[in-house]
Amino acid sequence: MNKVEQFNAYRAMMNERLMAAPNNKIMKRIYSLDTLTYEDGALDARTKEMLGLVASMVLRCDDCIAYHLQKCFELGLTTEEIMEIFGVANLVGGTIVIPHTRRALEFWESLRENR
Repeated sequence: MNKVEQFNAYRAMMNERLMAAPNNKIMKRIYSLDTLTYEDGALDARTKEMLGLVASMVLRCDDCIAYHLQKCFELGLTTEEIMEIFGVANLVGGTIVIPHTRRALEFWESLRENR
């Protein structure tokens, strides 16, 4: 199983477990809000995913980075666009973002290899 498949399998399994938990109204609402946030609006979904990727990189959340990379891939972003996004994230977040950028590039390459 490659990186992308591992990420998706684990994410799906744990999301299912979270959503099945009793008295989980708050988490369900947060998930719903997250879904609604990235839909087309004044900003299109593509732009919102790029913003989400930069924010996730600055916050150094590898799971979020992988999720937004996958969405960016599905929305047709190019490697050149991704590299510019990485540049913005590293400028804003500082050199502490570099290790996350390395892992992000590895995940992006996995997405491209598995098309």
